[in-house]
Amino acid sequence: MKPNRSIPASTVIPVLIYPDVRAAVAWLGAAFGFVERVRIGEAHRAQLGYGEGAVIVADTRKDRCPPRPGEVTHSVMVRVDDVRAHCEQARGHGARIVMEPTDFEYGERQYAAEDLAGHQWTFSQTLADVAPEEWGGQSVSAG
Repeated sequence: MKPNRSIPASTVIPVLIYPDVRAAVAWLGAAFGFVERVRIGEAHRAQLGYGEGAVIVADTRKDRCPPRPGEVTHSVMVRVDDVRAHCEQARGHGARIVMEPTDFEYGERQYAAEDLAGHQWTFSQTLADVAPEEWGGQSVSAG
């Protein structure tokens, strides 16, 4: 792929819809630690980064709308260094914690949160390198 400074370098880029882009950018930065990288108009769209990953925050227009209360249509997973500290930061900024930090047999500690617009997020910390076969998974390809 050719590099382009106007779009995140990630191969998969979630685009999340918020009724107020500027409020979402501020909240996602404070609660989850995202950093705004590109702004497209004051209230139209923004690119946020977290380490090597990225997400695009977009406005509500035409047929776009955030999830309705109680509706989960997707979840974004983000890898972090310290799940417990990240969870407390998010909780302190009003994130609704839907799953407290939990250690899983596949070598990850994770928590799940809902943001100010109802989007579901899972934050994951690697505890150990565990082969999928050790917990009931199956390796299908090396690449």
